[in-house]
Formats: sequence, C-alpha cells, structure tokens
Amino acid sequence: MEQTLSAFLKENKIKREAYEYVASKDFVDSEGNPIPWKIRPLTNEELDNLRDRFTKRVKNKMTQKSEKIFDKEGFTMEMATTAIEFPPLDDAQLQESYGVVGADSLLNAMLTPGELQDLFLAVNEASDFEVGMDQKIKQAKN
Repeated sequence: MEQTLSAFLKENKIKREAYEYVASKDFVDSEGNPIPWKIRPLTNEELDNLRDRFTKRVKNKMTQKSEKIFDKEGFTMEMATTAIEFPPLDDAQLQESYGVVGADSLLNAMLTPGELQDLFLAVNEASDFEVGMDQKIKQAKN
C-alpha cells in the first residue's frame, strides 16, 4: 500500500456533492415519479456554530452554578434546513403556498412526522454520521 502525504492535502481531498433523497412520495413530477430533494453535507464549522446557537447557559437557582442547556429539537431542525439545498426552503412563494413563515415552519408543513424524522436521519447520513466507529475500523482493516 502506497502511503503519500500529498493525498491528504486539501486540494487533493474529494469534494462531497449534494445527495438526492426522496423525502416524500407526495411531491411528484409530471410522470408521477417522486421528486428527490438535495441534501448537502455540513462542515464541522457549520455544526459548531449551530451547536453554539442552540446551547444556552442558565443559572441553577438551587446551586447558583451555571449550567448548559442544549435545545436538541431546535438544533436538529436547523441542521436539516441548513443542509437542504432543494427545494429552497427560504423561498417566499413556497412558504406563502403553505401559509407559513420560515424554513422550519415550511418543513413541518410539507412533511408528515414520519417523513420529517426520516429526513433528519438522511441529513445526518449526508454528513457521514451513519457509520459507527466499529464499521470504520472494519473497513480500515480490509
């Protein structure tokens, strides 16, 4: 196995493209085929910024110590709306057609609860959260 440092240089890293994912069978083209959504992988910087936005410091009245409270639901929704490239969830006409304002409200209006949960999993997979460490170790050994 050839080992070369140049393979790890930024300019040689393979750029990840957006993935296609059918979030719902309710949105079809003229032939009745489900229209795929486009989900892009998020960067570590984007995830760090989202984590910071959804982490609040609150003072515990009993202990007088500051504690961190993480809004997991808000984080998950914002992660999804950030990763979705198509359909454009910030489009005013699309939001108006559902009678909502905001990408998160639009996503809730467009999808059923089950579809939304599956979409959250797809967003995680797009950023490589689907492969556990055990699986990566097995792949590295082979």
